[in-house]
Amino acid sequence: MNRRKKHTRQFFKTLPQNIFSGFVVSLIALPLGLGLAMASEAPPIAGIISAVMGGLIVSVLGGSHVTIAGLGNGLVGVLLVAVATLGLQNTYMAVVCSGVLVMCLGFLRMGTLSDFFPSSAIQGMLAAIGLIILGKQFHIMFGNKIQRDTALEYLLAIPSTLQKAINHETEGLVYAAVVGLISLAIMVFYAKIRNKYLQLVPAPMWIVLLSILFSYYFELVLKQPNPISPEYMLTGIPPVKNIISDIHTPKFDALGRLDFWSSVLALTLIASIESLLSIKAVDKLDPEKRRSNANKDLKALGLASVGSGLLGGLNVVAVIARSSVNVNNGATNRSSNFFHAVFLVLFIVLFSTQLKHISLPALMAILVYTGYKLASPKVVGKIFSIGKEQVIIFFVTLFTTLIIGLITGIFAGVLTTLIIHFFVNRSMGLFLRNVLKPNVLMYREPDNELTYYVSVKHFCSFLNYYRLKKQLDAVPENQDVIVDFSLCAFVDHTVMENMNDFQELFVKRGGHFEVVGLDLHDANSFHPFALRRLLPVPHIIKKSPTKRQKNIQNFANRYDLIYKSKKIKSFDFLMDFQFFKTKEINHIYNVISHRELPLKLFDIEFSEGEFIAKGMGRITMFYIELGRPIPEFTLNKEGFLERIAAFSGYHQDIDVEHHEDFSERFHLYGSNKKEVVALFNADLIHFFESNPYYHVESNGNALLLFSKERVAGMKELKALFDYGKRLNSVISKQ
Repeated sequence: MNRRKKHTRQFFKTLPQNIFSGFVVSLIALPLGLGLAMASEAPPIAGIISAVMGGLIVSVLGGSHVTIAGLGNGLVGVLLVAVATLGLQNTYMAVVCSGVLVMCLGFLRMGTLSDFFPSSAIQGMLAAIGLIILGKQFHIMFGNKIQRDTALEYLLAIPSTLQKAINHETEGLVYAAVVGLISLAIMVFYAKIRNKYLQLVPAPMWIVLLSILFSYYFELVLKQPNPISPEYMLTGIPPVKNIISDIHTPKFDALGRLDFWSSVLALTLIASIESLLSIKAVDKLDPEKRRSNANKDLKALGLASVGSGLLGGLNVVAVIARSSVNVNNGATNRSSNFFHAVFLVLFIVLFSTQLKHISLPALMAILVYTGYKLASPKVVGKIFSIGKEQVIIFFVTLFTTLIIGLITGIFAGVLTTLIIHFFVNRSMGLFLRNVLKPNVLMYREPDNELTYYVSVKHFCSFLNYYRLKKQLDAVPENQDVIVDFSLCAFVDHTVMENMNDFQELFVKRGGHFEVVGLDLHDANSFHPFALRRLLPVPHIIKKSPTKRQKNIQNFANRYDLIYKSKKIKSFDFLMDFQFFKTKEINHIYNVISHRELPLKLFDIEFSEGEFIAKGMGRITMFYIELGRPIPEFTLNKEGFLERIAAFSGYHQDIDVEHHEDFSERFHLYGSNKKEVVALFNADLIHFFESNPYYHVESNGNALLLFSKERVAGMKELKALFDYGKRLNSVISKQ
């Protein structure tokens, strides 16, 4: 009850800033809703209906916190095809049906749907959507309405439109082109103007206001008609008294047609993917770093789309651009989404007459800039820096989407990704053998319940990433997590990008998230998101350091240590230790050496068993060369297995007189009990009692230390190095 009261007080305390944020978002949603609807060949009011339904329904029933809902950029291409092939009223019915399917995805808990698509394919799809928007609206922005069959033809016709604008065939079209060009300039340069008063009104709303003022200047001041041709002015917004009577209702006569259900599936796929990606992105922007309930959001978005379609609107999705503005203006909960819808209704009711003074080139400039941002050269540059194979995936998806369609494009990207993964690994078997196997094991460390250890085996790609994500989503962000890929033969770009997102999330919430086990994997570029695989492919993939290796190098530099990351086959100094009596060492790597003391910290790879029982292990160890003989011994934390070994007479526990607590907590054994007891004096026993447990082993001339039988994270590595250095100091004094 107290928690509910606290939540209510917080809600009303933050209500003013959420109302303000909703107002600012509505200033952007108004021109974008009008423009996106027109770009989809639907009446302008349809875009406003979508935003209003999204704001009212999703704000109440949704599972996200600061996400704004409305008509999205990604739907323009599909809606264009739907309106052209089905007609407007049948398209509304397709919107209703797609809304029902999106709701079903929510009830089927398909919020993980976006995790099954490669990141580069999604980027290619978004870039294609950007080019579709840009190609279609660029011509209207310059006062040149043309009709083409495909998005590619619209893009190829851009030089012709520019030539017509330069030749200024008619005065009306010249004014239209100038207005469009000025509006585009406002979109490009407005963000660079640093004025707190100007920034209160976003760039799209300035374009709307200036467009209206331009029209009124000619009509009221110069007493002349608007010089822009009437066909390039906003139409389709009925007077307030006629809005309800003029609403288009869906038709049911296309339900038996194949192209109808093709459009429904396309709308469902794009709406769900765009929404899930937006929700995922907005969660990163949320100052409180809350996790949205994607399944609940899908249900709400689907219901909003059903309502929107029935009222003559289009699909409702979660939108990233308006959500970003929402966060930047101080929104804290879903009420900002609700108020953004309320303000849109007020704008239509109070200013519907003024909206007719907006020129189409001004609105289309907003969409041209939006399309450019989705497909800008920076996007291609980022993809190229991650890896050349990602560029192939990106462009296959992009061109297939432009030439054939969105659904075919995204699946072409998925297929291309699979083929490249097979080629990089020179094996289909790795994927076919393991795709259905559980590959993620998570547990808490027995001596530290705040640390979660996650081991990933076989391969981890967009195909099975949802398993890893499910485990990580269950961990509170203020805990410590170590994700170990040392038993994973292949990790793709999508997974690497998501691991980086988790790292940022945990750091901001006071936790610690570390990825280990990739130091033996090769990468195709130096980008941290590059795919990694264990088996080298000559001439295609080159070695690059992992984030862990970079951190180790920084650690070595800070303390004037020597660091070598390469594999080293010289490991004779380890052969006499009991731990390796039944194990075959393959190599050591990531070796840190002290410049003055005989100390060495390293990762080691070894194997044990043979044939089908053969297993691979990797551990971070610390080696101390003593320079004098000491008795052989092994020291471990006293546990169940150690007690069984002592009871059976194997590894008999050595008790040290007058140190009952030490003997109770530690399992100590060695071949010469008398010499071992003599070595363990009060100082050495006090050291072990006052420090965390480590496995400590002597071969008679040196000591070998490690904590867990796995690769250590950076925090653990630093602690191990400090522990070993202090242990060397204690033993050296004897």
